[in-house]
Parts: sequence; structure tokens; C-alpha cells
Amino acid sequence: MNPLPSHIPATMRAAVLRAPKDLVIEERPVPIPGPGQVLVRVEAVGICGSDVHYYQHGRIGDFVVRDPMVLGHEPSGTVVARGPGAGFHPVGRRVSLEPGIPCSRCPQCRTGRYNLCPEVSFYATPPIDGALCEYVAVDEDFAHPVPDSLSTDSAALLEPLSVGVAACRRARVSPGSRVLVTGVGPIGLIAAQTAHAFGAAEVMVTDIAPHRLDLARELGATHTVDSGSTRIARTGFEPDVLLECSGAPAAADEAIRAVGRAGRVVLIGMGGDTIPLPLAHVQNFEIEVTGTFRYANTWPTAISPAAAGEIELDRLVTHHHRLEDTERALTAGALDRTAIKTVVRPQEN
Repeated sequence: MNPLPSHIPATMRAAVLRAPKDLVIEERPVPIPGPGQVLVRVEAVGICGSDVHYYQHGRIGDFVVRDPMVLGHEPSGTVVARGPGAGFHPVGRRVSLEPGIPCSRCPQCRTGRYNLCPEVSFYATPPIDGALCEYVAVDEDFAHPVPDSLSTDSAALLEPLSVGVAACRRARVSPGSRVLVTGVGPIGLIAAQTAHAFGAAEVMVTDIAPHRLDLARELGATHTVDSGSTRIARTGFEPDVLLECSGAPAAADEAIRAVGRAGRVVLIGMGGDTIPLPLAHVQNFEIEVTGTFRYANTWPTAISPAAAGEIELDRLVTHHHRLEDTERALTAGALDRTAIKTVVRPQEN
């Protein structure tokens, strides 16, 4: 007997990665929301570079896909049922899902840094299933209400926007800041907009792709630089803050050297395991260099400027696919050089 309301099916479709480049659409049971959980009908899922990497290689560093796993960690949807004790979200509420559920007991959780929880269950990180499916059950505290002014796609992309918010917080971007963003893929484009929303007076972005630089300019970047032909030092731009989103060691080295006295560097992009560090420049200019890992307590901050149109997330979406076409979604970037962000819509047939 199906314990869910009669209008909710007992089974659903899910995009399951079995091995590198081996993804199938499986029929799985619709999850039953447990205590304090809500059942969400998934309506949009952004494709992240990590999804693509798992699809291509079956692993990211120490995280290895050993058993079949559902991909996707950038979801939005609608609450359709509630588990025992769940009372915050009414059925029918539109939500954006925060994809990491921490333990809430460890020292990191208890001091508010739950992104560093060693026991976090994070969507589409082995062995945890993600959200490229028709329904997910999630703790109601991690389902964030979104206003009607925010599209379903934008609600899903609050997840990468949270990366930008967390990075700008760590960099202490504030009114008047001069910010350099290296690498304007989806995260870089979001980081540049977030810096502007935080009050940055100037935002310079660098990349080698002209169409990405054009979009960055349309979205508010004050300066754009083709890093394939122009070195940052030649621009005369001395940033207070570097948001390094390329993950390229050479780009990071060059950009750090441009940062001014008492500047801040936040490493966001994931490339090689090591990067060269211009130590004399860092020491002589007292530059802070730090990493950032995911986010914590960012959704309310992200929702406000996105809903007000100060950060344009829909402009990043270049491709839409149905759940059945998830493999096409995962390869969109390789097949189309103009691709920026792909969104899968699991409810579309």
C-alpha cells in the first residue's frame, strides 16, 4: 500500500550513474518523508561541473562512485507531502533545496560552520544519492521558501549563488571594494554579480572565452580582460579582493601577484592539488589567502538579491533538458562551446 497521498505515484524516474559514462534512467520508489522531512516534487536541477566530472571519471579525488548513484545537487521544486512532525512548509510551497544535511552535533556544526561537518550527507557525493529524479525527501530546515518573483530555474541556482555569497563573505567584500574575478564560468559569473551586490565599486573579470566576457559585461562587470592575450599586470588594476574561480595554477599565481596591500584572496575554483604561491608578495603585502568550501547559512542572503533581480541567474541558463536526456545535459559543455549552465527539468516529458 502506498503511504503517500493518492495523487503521488509510488515510483519515479531517476538518473543513475552506474560507472563512468554509464548513466541510465531507472524506476525507483518515491521516498517516504521521515520525521521532520518534506517530500519535494523536483522541478529543476542545475548541472554542476562535479556532476560532469563524476559522469566522465567516476570519482573526484577521494570520492569514488562504487555503487549506483543519482547525480544532481542544485534542485528546486514544490512541497507535496510532509512527514511526521514537519509543520513549517505547507503543501504547495515552492522551495530551493540546500543539498547538504549536517550532523548538527560536531564542533563545526555547533559553531555554525556546518559546511565543514565531517559527517555531512551531501547530495550526489558518494554514496549519497542526488536530486536528478522526480521526488526527494529532505529535512524541512533545508528546504528554503522562495518568492513567486523567482523562477524555478533561479530557485535551483541558489545553490551555486550560495557559493558566491560564502566567498564574498570570506573575502569581506564591502561597499567600495575593488574585486578581481578570474575565470567566468557559472561560478565566476555568479561571484562577479555577488561582489557587485555586496557593494563592490569595481569588478574586473578575466577569461579566455569572448562570449563569457561579453555576458559578464552585460551582467555588471566594470572591466573585462582576455587573459589569453593580456596580462593582469598590464591593466594597472590593483584589487582589494581576488575571487579565484578558474582553478588554473598559472592564472591563480598571476592574479595573486596583482592583489594590493592588505588584500584578500579566496580560492574557489577546483583545479590541481597545488598552486604556486608568490610568497614574497603575500608576505610583503600582508595578503590573506584562504579557501572556501561550499557554504553555510547563505540561502536567505542569496534569495533577496536574486528575487529583486540584482543577481540574474536565469541569464546563465543556456540549455534545458528532460530527465531522459540527462546524458545530453552532462555533455552539453563539451558539445557546445557557448554553453554556460544547463538545467534538467525532471517533470517534463
